[in-house]
Amino acid sequence: MPEYAYMFGFLQADGHLSQQSRQRGRLTVEISARDMDLLRKFQKLTPYNSSITERTRSTNFAEAHSAAIWSLCSLEARTTINELGLPYGRKSKTIAPPDVEFSRRDYLRGLIDADGSVGFTSKGFPFVSLTTASGAIASYLSDYGKDVTGVARNPKRNARDDIYNVLYMMELAQHLAADLYYPGCLSLERKRTAADSFSTWVRPAGMRAAYTIRRWTESEDRILLKLNSPMAAADVLGRTTQSCNLRLWRLRNGKVPLPSDQ
Repeated sequence: MPEYAYMFGFLQADGHLSQQSRQRGRLTVEISARDMDLLRKFQKLTPYNSSITERTRSTNFAEAHSAAIWSLCSLEARTTINELGLPYGRKSKTIAPPDVEFSRRDYLRGLIDADGSVGFTSKGFPFVSLTTASGAIASYLSDYGKDVTGVARNPKRNARDDIYNVLYMMELAQHLAADLYYPGCLSLERKRTAADSFSTWVRPAGMRAAYTIRRWTESEDRILLKLNSPMAAADVLGRTTQSCNLRLWRLRNGKVPLPSDQ
């Protein structure tokens, strides 16, 4: 079911599995009290006894923060979730997509609802992002994003805090959000509302059109090899010198196939 794929993605990002002696333990998810309705939906989806409590405490961001906490103690439920890929204890770098068949977009929406952002920048540009310490998760979103938007992402760890930030903006964010937040999907209402609002965004007049990759053709490769000069080829082909220099290096070093008559 798509709902379970979503819930598992959310749990991987925002849930915590703890264990004690004699097979005792607990699955907990703590989120803002304003999003409590999502926990109630999780509770209905889960065929085990669970509870939802509220608490208010001080944080670094607010003097009084109200949170809702969903708790589930069933050993059977914890074992299933653990086997699917939610480790006990610290998990941020080790989580990965499950090895079973599941709905990709619902799973990713769960991750983004828990650890990502959907909204508009200060300049009014729509964006979808996911912050994660897991290389497997960053790569999975990047691969899926390429399938949906046609644009590849090559995420790198941030040198400061050792995490990935996979980001899509403007038209790419529109395409991805429309795919992930489809009508009737299980999601955080505020993020679904933000995703829905992307549909009315239009690139401002005068802003350069979104970049599209210009593929090299065999005829261009032949001209580049014949001229043997990135600067001269740039003028003839209407490309940058840097692009011609890199292409020439790739042709000479066997990184790309030579044109058929070479």
